[in-house]
Amino acid sequence: MVSHSDITSRTLRDKTLVITGASRGIGRAIALRAAEDGANLVILGKTSRPHRVLAGTILDTAREVEARGGQALAVQTDVRSEEEVANAVTQCVERFGGLDILVNNASAISLANTQDVNMRRFDLMHEVNTRGTFLCTKLALPHLSRSSNPHVLNLAPPAQIHADWFASHPAYTLAKFGMSLCTLAHSQEFRNAGIAVNALWPLTTIATAAVSNVIEKMGATRSRTPEIMADAAWFIITAPAGMVTGQFFIDEEVLRAHGMHDFTKYDVGPPGPRTMDLFVPAEVVARSATPLEKWRGEG
Repeated sequence: MVSHSDITSRTLRDKTLVITGASRGIGRAIALRAAEDGANLVILGKTSRPHRVLAGTILDTAREVEARGGQALAVQTDVRSEEEVANAVTQCVERFGGLDILVNNASAISLANTQDVNMRRFDLMHEVNTRGTFLCTKLALPHLSRSSNPHVLNLAPPAQIHADWFASHPAYTLAKFGMSLCTLAHSQEFRNAGIAVNALWPLTTIATAAVSNVIEKMGATRSRTPEIMADAAWFIITAPAGMVTGQFFIDEEVLRAHGMHDFTKYDVGPPGPRTMDLFVPAEVVARSATPLEKWRGEG
């Protein structure tokens, strides 16, 4: 676990972060938390103009970053495109002189079983989740290697194999675990280069567009705000890279390790048990002091 002995000395001031999928949700929240330190934020996402359904654009996030005290560069980017990701990295380095932290947050979701999953959606999830994470890391690598404290943080579940995690929505699970395997692979590959590669996953469902559009239909109405993930991410990416790599963190456990025990400020919905997210290991549930309920639609 990340040590909390040096919290007061930690900061992202003048650090440059590239965050994928940062027009809304968890990516946006991580960007805003970094902006409070005075960081440079490169906001990647496909939404540059208002969406007919989803709130938020990369330009909106960039404006909020600057209002919080950070510097922002918004680059419309589809993480499936090698050309577009390369362009984003080039713009990042030209504007800010380097790259310190990559947050692979962009993700696609479909909680369909094998019979019902649309194969175009299957391809999308694998192209965005697994391939996108690999591609962004590959193209950021030369610049990360020159940073004084380089980090890659993947928004991916713990790399444990439990058959019931695959049973209800195998296509999505395979795509998300591709991100987990990237974490394992790259943390070992880059260890001698001093580049930390870790993963972060929520204990509970997070109130993002995915929750609103997908999960709440299955009964998950007691989520937490994206800010809990942003606060946990901050502790991970401000730690010395040489001391923390190859780890799979759970948001609440990170914050508990840093002395936080009251999480009600992150609660959405009425009081009561929070809805447990997918892919949370049983031992994590057993350690948690938070009452949890499972999705009422999970098979």
